[in-house]
Amino acid sequence: MGDSLYEMSVFAKVVAAGSLSAAARDLGVSTAVVSRRLAALEARLGVRLVNRTTRRLSLTDEGASYHEACARILAEVADADAAAAAQRVEPQGLLKVALPASFGHKHIAPLVPPFAARYPKIELLFSLSDRTVNVIAEGYDVAVRIGELEDSSLAARKLAPNRRVVCASPQYLARHAAPRVPADLQDHNCLTTTDLQMNWEYKGPDGKRGVVRIAGRYACDNWEVLREWALAGLGVALKSTWDVRRQLGEGSLVALLPGYTFGADVSIYAVYPHRRHLPAKTRVFIDYLAESFGPQPYWDLPMDRPESKRTKSGAAV
Repeated sequence: MGDSLYEMSVFAKVVAAGSLSAAARDLGVSTAVVSRRLAALEARLGVRLVNRTTRRLSLTDEGASYHEACARILAEVADADAAAAAQRVEPQGLLKVALPASFGHKHIAPLVPPFAARYPKIELLFSLSDRTVNVIAEGYDVAVRIGELEDSSLAARKLAPNRRVVCASPQYLARHAAPRVPADLQDHNCLTTTDLQMNWEYKGPDGKRGVVRIAGRYACDNWEVLREWALAGLGVALKSTWDVRRQLGEGSLVALLPGYTFGADVSIYAVYPHRRHLPAKTRVFIDYLAESFGPQPYWDLPMDRPESKRTKSGAAV
């Protein structure tokens, strides 16, 4: 098996370098050694992988197919080696993290003290903002995003679901009849995020999906402002449970339209640059967030459960 992997790596290097001599220089061996290894690989497989001329090399159809498999296998071996080695290295260095302002303040900043105790050599630089940062261009190691992810050059890991509820204050509901079906929302002043008119997607108790066109007199792109407006009785809001869990529990906001699920199927993600070897400092931070939130985050647990009022790390709900 060892010879097979070495022959595969020699073949991959020949393809990448474009010639036997260039591959030999990169590998630190003679051209004759590279030639013998390539010939041995072709003999073992029983196919010609490379067409050789005096000026250039070209892959055969079989060579192109085999090279694709080699690249995948060698990358997996390298990743496995790096992962094993990372277990022996204490995570350290500066970790630059971009977070949504309210979520970062409520649910990630409180995790820093226990994280710091576990990984004392990691330095943290947090940026809390609701704008979508350019992770690569702005030099961030990782960012937390809530919503549907766009196709990009970033890798992503789901940290937690993002359940949402339509809610309003008791004062508002004292003046307006509570909606019984999503279409009733058209008769309400709905608090919106970017426009005074928006579409709210929903799924009914029967599993059927629909869209209701809502409108209102107040819009803001800051989640905390929308929560405060809803508490003040200005209208109906579509809020994430991580943001209004306490208010729902104490009754200052009331969940409406039970049985209906609102919003697209979105989640809370950690996104980071695609790298063959993820730095240990980034890996342990993402692992820590996923471990802290769990498959059912504490903000979605029943209010009467003690562990739902405060996380193990001390983060208040």
